[in-house]
Amino acid sequence: MKRFILSIAAMAMVIASCGQNKKTEQTENTQEEKQMKTLVAYFSATGTTKALAEKVAAVTGGDLYEIKPEVIYTPEDLDWTVKKSRSSVEMADKASRPAIVKDLEGIDEYDNIYVGFPIWWYTAPTIINTFLETYNFNGKKVVFFGTSGGSTMDKANAEFKAAYPEINWKDGKVLNRSTDEDIKTWVESLK
Repeated sequence: MKRFILSIAAMAMVIASCGQNKKTEQTENTQEEKQMKTLVAYFSATGTTKALAEKVAAVTGGDLYEIKPEVIYTPEDLDWTVKKSRSSVEMADKASRPAIVKDLEGIDEYDNIYVGFPIWWYTAPTIINTFLETYNFNGKKVVFFGTSGGSTMDKANAEFKAAYPEINWKDGKVLNRSTDEDIKTWVESLK
């Protein structure tokens, strides 16, 4: 009988120990997730993408950063129906890299980067290339989000994965008229 009681006591200690290890493991995972920092960077020519970026930052708890061109886009620059407008010229030249204000500090602190932009000519404006080439995103998780009158994110996802293979890309998404709950569901799907 004593052996039986001792065996049960030993098994109870082993089970308790396993439970404690699992709790410690869960706590460590939670702490690791909390330590990961998120940046929500965006380029917005008219304010539409800015409003969306603010929502993404609120849902992710990320720091908000505006990708600012050195020369602001005017309404004439954005007229895609004019072949000589600034945006048309930039998008026609794959090597175009519009200058940006370089004031982002501490990029190494961030693990997750969300990059928002309006879709131009079925892809990201070339200023996004400037941003990616100015800062080091190697090994970081980068996800695009955008606004569009009718395009998807497919072309931008494919082009950037091919151009910058050292970045840990997750497929981005157009988030027009998304609610906070829609954005939360999308962000959770990326984990």
